[in-house]
Amino acid sequence: MNDEWSEAVDVRTQAADRLLEAVRTGKPCAPVRDLVATAGEGYAVQEINTRRALEEGRRLVGRKIGLTNLAVQKQLGVDSPDFGMLFADMAYLDGLPVPYERFLQPRAEAEVALVLGRDLVGGPFTVAEVIRAVDFALPAIEIVDSRVADWDITLADTIADNASSGAFVLGNTPVGLRGLDLRLAGMTMTRRGQEVSTGAGAACMGHPLNAAVWLADTLGAGDHPLRAGDVVLTGALGPVVPVEAGDAFEAVIDGLGSVRAVFA
Repeated sequence: MNDEWSEAVDVRTQAADRLLEAVRTGKPCAPVRDLVATAGEGYAVQEINTRRALEEGRRLVGRKIGLTNLAVQKQLGVDSPDFGMLFADMAYLDGLPVPYERFLQPRAEAEVALVLGRDLVGGPFTVAEVIRAVDFALPAIEIVDSRVADWDITLADTIADNASSGAFVLGNTPVGLRGLDLRLAGMTMTRRGQEVSTGAGAACMGHPLNAAVWLADTLGAGDHPLRAGDVVLTGALGPVVPVEAGDAFEAVIDGLGSVRAVFA
């Protein structure tokens, strides 16, 4: 049994090393599904690189939720979302340059970001408890990125790769949830002034708060529960769009305002 456990740990470390090497060299790698096959194994790989990042002094500031669109879930043959870690050095400011060269295969998507004012430890949680824990909402553009060549990913690949996280940009005007219907909030995203993505809050698990409750329940009893001050990117409101150097994106979400991601 000990030999089997040691072998499993070694395989997961190999997968984590492969993904880190892609970051180090700037060259996408082969998928890691030859080493990890399940969501649980993917999260074990993600945790290895999360701990490495924390040991290097990177600061955890939130989570991103992926696979919140039912059509995308069906495409990957899964029935639930996934999550990844957000670190402080992944955050960029509204309208200021985002260095394109730090990414391998970037894509942009517009989302609702929730910022917590209270810890969410334990659970399971009701939607009322999650609403009480949210301090305010912001419009956000997430830059997703894959270390796996050509985005050739399965569920295990993307989870191991920190849910294909890249970076994020938050808007600057906080909005409280009182009186705000995020399910009906429409979104339009433009690239260099041309419309490239539209959607609404209902595309995110029926309501962005549904995604937030799922995340709080999933993390509440683990090593990294949601804490006051954390940012939660709740999931894409519309189609994801490839990013090229020099692109300038602006996302407008009804009730939340706008946010811009400009790639140097």
